[in-house]
Amino acid sequence: MSIKNEAELAGMKKISEAVANTLKEMSNYAQPGMSTKELDNYGATILAKFGAKSAPLLTYGFPGYTCISVNNEFCHGVPSDNRILQEGDLINIDVSAELNGFWSDNGNSFVLGKDVHQHQKLVDASKQILHKAIYNIKGGVRIQDVGELIETEAKKRGFKVIKNLTGHGVGRSLHEEPSEIANFRDKYNQTRFKKNSVVAIETFITTTSTFAETLQDGWTMVGNKGGYMAQHEHTIVVTEGNPIILTEMNGVWN
Repeated sequence: MSIKNEAELAGMKKISEAVANTLKEMSNYAQPGMSTKELDNYGATILAKFGAKSAPLLTYGFPGYTCISVNNEFCHGVPSDNRILQEGDLINIDVSAELNGFWSDNGNSFVLGKDVHQHQKLVDASKQILHKAIYNIKGGVRIQDVGELIETEAKKRGFKVIKNLTGHGVGRSLHEEPSEIANFRDKYNQTRFKKNSVVAIETFITTTSTFAETLQDGWTMVGNKGGYMAQHEHTIVVTEGNPIILTEMNGVWN
């Protein structure tokens, strides 16, 4: 969407507060021995306190309130009573929701407890690259240039990017134009970021794979060559200068 007035900005700030707080609280609440369904239910209670409704549930009939992916699962992981979190797990939580006709989206990958499997370097790379990418976005900047920056920064650190997962426009629905904000230089995408537009910027930084494939459950995605992925995501408003980071309170950069 494009922000046209203060009321729309206020609406986006309110739903972004809801998803950011839910993501932050879920990340802090996660602990070894807990099921991903228990963690998901906790997130649902926080969204409900804000009066917000789960976006994947509303939009796709997703079997959960939030997406929780563990270790080799890259994204869209289905919360389960049978998936028990362990010390050192690489966890990704993606929270998106709707409130009063406004939609916002954010995500966080983190290591649970001690970094016994050495995932922290991947997590830190994803966070740092997202920060650099976002602060290079302003009205008139080409989307492909930001994608090139993300891939270049990943390669510098010895990592790859996923080619078939992208950021996207958001605001009046979960996915809007621009429909693809890739993590690489997509030479066919001539679109530029527009001032006052709302977009969800995501990193998909990996150890091994370059494409994500869907498992038999129809939701969970893993790498075509295995390995691990870290994803971080903020919903922002594009300006002529530094963007307004609507979900900054999720604490991803803290």
